Amino acid sequence: MRTVDAAGLKIGDGHPSRIMGVLNVSRESPYDPSVFADPGEAAAYVDEMIDEGADIVDIGLESANKRFDVLPVEGELDRLDTAVAAMESTSGDAVFSIETRYHEVAEAALDRGFDMVNDICGFADPEMPRVCADYDVAVSKMASPPDLERPGALEDVDDIYDALGRNGLTEKTLVDPAFGGWSEEKTVADDRETFRRLREFRATGHPILVSINRKNFLRDIADRPTEEALPVSLAATAMAVERGAHVLRTHDVAETRDAALVGDTFTRDRTTETIGEVRVEELDVTAVSEARRQIEQVSTSGAGTDTEAEDAATAVSRVYSLSGLDSESRDRLRALAGDRDVLVTGSPEAGTGELLLAGSVRSLRDLASAAGSGQLRAVLETL
Repeated sequence: MRTVDAAGLKIGDGHPSRIMGVLNVSRESPYDPSVFADPGEAAAYVDEMIDEGADIVDIGLESANKRFDVLPVEGELDRLDTAVAAMESTSGDAVFSIETRYHEVAEAALDRGFDMVNDICGFADPEMPRVCADYDVAVSKMASPPDLERPGALEDVDDIYDALGRNGLTEKTLVDPAFGGWSEEKTVADDRETFRRLREFRATGHPILVSINRKNFLRDIADRPTEEALPVSLAATAMAVERGAHVLRTHDVAETRDAALVGDTFTRDRTTETIGEVRVEELDVTAVSEARRQIEQVSTSGAGTDTEAEDAATAVSRVYSLSGLDSESRDRLRALAGDRDVLVTGSPEAGTGELLLAGSVRSLRDLASAAGSGQLRAVLETL
């Protein structure tokens, strides 16, 4: 996992989670507390966010809501003066990010003092990565179709992952899986599946930005309106950090900061060492799909091969507790496990005696295939 330097702010493993506060200068934006047309009022709001713990301030020039017409380049540029004036009037210290889909707007904003770009169309403008590389700035790339009018309009996790690779990644790219209702087809179930599989995006090797604040897929769990959805957002924030998120984009800066600190504190330590010229990094892999993503990144055989699928199943281990097996099944389990690198340990007694069963997903599958029929086969096929 690379570390991205965003105007001196380090983002990545081994660094604190970063909080990205949001300011909108677009009257269409649906979240009223973050919308300002007056530069002085906007600057005061930015200073408040910085005081609450915002490391990055992301300024949006137009609403990306699918219900609104997309502003052309000229429309965004007309609003850039307000964003610049707000930035220049702040007294706090933060990294300033411009949210746009156009390379012309990004370049103009960078020329006028912005530090970073948040591309909501995922390099659908093919000149965007060139501009960001030329200016040597961090850029968040939100997974989107190759269409400047359809930000985030992807449902399937595999399509989201593939979109992040389209048109490449700069050395300072952050990846954003694009949570939210960006299209009529995208459901809360789609967002929940993406959240469950968030660790897979670590295989890109780039830090992860998530924008989950008060989103539908969280509100729906607790059946809360937007105004009452802060608790579910904060619960998900701590989980997102534990699953590998590095930047949290939010309208609730102080509260999100605290939730991220909880996630940081309880995230499992991973080995990262450099010995001479050799770098050793422990990967955060808990599922076969995550292992397969990592294997695809280093594989020369091509993604999706049967060999990679077998390797992924070998790379992930599982531990199960079994109780209630009859004596014959217990004896057969021990006999089969010895030849398949599966650990079986525990009480020798039948019935309520507990056994611990541990091995790679692949070895456990092999064990089930070899079990024949009967109780043991039925049990092992549930693993």
